[in-house]
Amino acid sequence: MRVWPGTAYPLGATFDGRGTNFALFTRSGTAVTLCLVGGDGSEMRVPLTEVDGYVWHGYLPGVGPGQRYGYRVDGPFEPSAGHRFNPNKFLLDPYAKAVEGALHWDPALFAYSQTDPRRRDDSDSLPHMMAGVVIDPIFDWQGDTAPKTPYHDTVIYEAHVKGLTRLHPEVPEPLRGTYAAVAHPAIVAHLQKLGVTAIELMPVQQFIHDRFLVDGGLSNYWGYNTVGFLAPHNDYASALNGVSAVTEFKTMVRTLHRAGIEVILDVVYNHTGEGNHLGPTLSFRGLDNASYYRLDEARREFYVDYTGTGNSLNVRTPHVLQLIMDSLRYWVTEMHVDGFRFDLAAALAREFYDVDRLSSFFDLVQQDPVVSQVKLIAEPWDLGPGGYQVGNFPPNWSEWNGKYRDTIRDFWRGEPSTLGEFASRLTGSSDLYEHSGRRPMASVNFVTAHDGFTLADLVSYNDKHNESNGEDNRDGETHNRSWNGGAEGPTADPAVLRLRSRRQRSLMATLLLSQGVPMILHGDEVGRTQHGNNNAYAQDSDLAWINWNSADQDLLAFTVAVSRLRAAHPTFHRRRFFSGKPVIQPDGGQLPDVVWLRPDGGPMAPSDWTRGTELALGMYLNGSGIRCSDLTGSKMTDSDLLLYFNAGTEARKFTLPPSEYAPNWELVLDSSLEAARTDLVPGRVLEVPPHTLLALREPGAVIHAKDPVDTPYCQGLARGPAAG
Repeated sequence: MRVWPGTAYPLGATFDGRGTNFALFTRSGTAVTLCLVGGDGSEMRVPLTEVDGYVWHGYLPGVGPGQRYGYRVDGPFEPSAGHRFNPNKFLLDPYAKAVEGALHWDPALFAYSQTDPRRRDDSDSLPHMMAGVVIDPIFDWQGDTAPKTPYHDTVIYEAHVKGLTRLHPEVPEPLRGTYAAVAHPAIVAHLQKLGVTAIELMPVQQFIHDRFLVDGGLSNYWGYNTVGFLAPHNDYASALNGVSAVTEFKTMVRTLHRAGIEVILDVVYNHTGEGNHLGPTLSFRGLDNASYYRLDEARREFYVDYTGTGNSLNVRTPHVLQLIMDSLRYWVTEMHVDGFRFDLAAALAREFYDVDRLSSFFDLVQQDPVVSQVKLIAEPWDLGPGGYQVGNFPPNWSEWNGKYRDTIRDFWRGEPSTLGEFASRLTGSSDLYEHSGRRPMASVNFVTAHDGFTLADLVSYNDKHNESNGEDNRDGETHNRSWNGGAEGPTADPAVLRLRSRRQRSLMATLLLSQGVPMILHGDEVGRTQHGNNNAYAQDSDLAWINWNSADQDLLAFTVAVSRLRAAHPTFHRRRFFSGKPVIQPDGGQLPDVVWLRPDGGPMAPSDWTRGTELALGMYLNGSGIRCSDLTGSKMTDSDLLLYFNAGTEARKFTLPPSEYAPNWELVLDSSLEAARTDLVPGRVLEVPPHTLLALREPGAVIHAKDPVDTPYCQGLARGPAAG
C-alpha cells in the first residue's frame, strides 16, 4: 500500500476522486495506525508517520468510497494520569461521515481488564466494532433551496424518525422507520396539513445502545448516545450500509425542502456514548482521553459529569471545539440542514466551572458565517450546579422555554397563583428575553416534548408508569404537573373522557396561539399515548411509536384548525413584544396593543393579578399596526381578536368589552365545542364553559394593508380574508 504524506486538513477521510486523505488528531498518542477493513473483516494496517500540530495524516492513492476504516493509537495506559491508550482497540474516526456495522457488546471493547480496571486488556476489539466508511460527497441536489422560514412564522414538529413512521399504513413496510419514510408523501402531507414549517428530528448522528439496556432486552431508542458527530445513524437507512444512509438522508432533506419544511437536528455535543471511567473504548477515549473529556482535576481517572451520562466533552480544548464546529458546518453545507437544537446546551457553556454565556463555544458560533445563519435552539439546562439557564443564552439563540411548559400545565390543571405568569408566557416571555435584545421568537414554546408525558397522558395520569423500563419505576420525572381528570389511565367513564379531550384541545390551542415559536410533539395531534410512561428513552416498540390506525381524528381536525387560525393572523405571531402602548385604530381611535380583561369586561387592575384563586382571564389583541417589514416600515392591520380562558371547574360568564374594541364579534375557536354562538356584541354576556379556551374575531376586518406590502408573506395575507 502506497502512502503519501497527505495533509493535516481537513480532519477525517476526504476522497478527491483519485484517492483519500486521512487525518486524525491525538495530542498525547505516540503512534497512529490507519486500519483498512475488508468486506470479510480482514484488516490492513497502515502506519501514519506525518504529524503536524498533533494531527497525524497520510494520503492513500486508489482508496475510495465504500472503504471501511478505523484507527489504532498507541500511548501510555495510565488511567490515574488521564491516559487510556490501547493499540489493541479498533477506534472509530470522530470525523467519519458514514458508519457501517453495529456495536456487539463484548469484554474486548473495554481497554481495561474486567477484573482489574488498572490493568490493560489486550484482546482485539475489531470483530465487535462498527467502522467508518469513506464516502463520495457528490450528490444531485437538483437545485435544492432552503425554505428559510422566518422565525416568527415557524411551527416546529419534534419527531423521531422511527416513532413517526414505523406504523404508518401508507408507508411501504420496507421503508418504515427510515429517512425515506420521513420523506414519504403521506408523512409530508400530514406535516403540511398541520402547518408545520420545520421538523426537529431527535438524534440522527450515529449513536450506540447502552450495554445495560441491551442486556435487558431494550435499546437507546431516543439516541442521545452519540459516537459519530458527522455520520447519519445507519440504522435509519432502508439499506443497511453507511454510504446509503448519507444518500438517503440527503434525499429526505431535499424532499422536505420542496414541501417548504425545514430540517432541524437535535444534536448531542455535551457527551459521548463511551460513558464513565468504566465504559468501553470506542473512539475518543482511545484517541486522546485527556483532550476529549473533562477530567476530575484531583482524580484524573474519573470524569466530570454535567450530563448524567458519565462524561462531558471538554469544550475548553481547541480540537474539541473544532470538532463541534466542523460537524455543525458539515451538516449545514453538505447535508443542507436548517438548524440545530442543542441537547443540555448549558454544558457547552461551561468553559471553566460556571455556565458562561461568553464561553469560547458561543464566540465561535457567533462569528461563524455558516453556523450563525441557521436556527439555533438551546435546551437551556444541564445537570451541573447552576445549570438551569432559561433566558440566559446569547441574542442569536432561541431556547426551549421550560417555564412556559410548567406554567401552561399548571394553569390548565387549576393550580392557584399562576395568572400573572400565565399572561407573561402567553405573550412571549418578555421577562426572560427582552432584556438581552431578543424578540418573542427566542421562546420555543412547548407543553410536551419527547422527555415526559405525551399530551394525551398529561391529561390521563397523575403519576408516571415506567415499569417497563426495568428500573422499578424509579426513572423519569416525578413532578409532572399533570392531572388525570378523575381516573388514572384508561377509563370508560364518558365524563372523564370528555374532560380529557377538552383539556387536550385547550392545551393545544394555548400552545399555537401564544407568542413565540410553537413546538408540537409528534403524535400529540392524534392523541398518542405511552400509557403513562414519561421516560420512553429505551422503548423501541409500539409503546413509543405513533399508532396511526387509532389516531384521534377529531383532535387532529381541531389542531389543524387552530394552526390555520394562527397562520391567518400575524397578531398571533408578532415579531415584537407587546408594549401596552396605544395603537391607532382604522377608525382613528386608540387602544393598547394588548389589554387583559376581567370577567366583568373591565381591564385588569394590579390587584386583580394577586388573587391566587382566579382561573379566568380575557385577552384583547389589537390587530392594528402589525409591522410587516423592518426595511421599509410597511405596516398592515389584522383583525382585532379576543381570547377567553377558563381553567376552572365551573362555567364563567364574561362580559364582552365596550364598542371601542369592536362593534361585534364572531366565535372562531371553541375548545369545549359547546359554547353558545349567540350574537356577540359589546356588553353581551358570553358563558365560557369550564376548562375552555375561546377565540373571537372582529368580522369583516381581516387584513387591511395601510401601506404597500412588500414581503411575500404579507402579500399573501393582503389578498383576502383568512380562513378560520
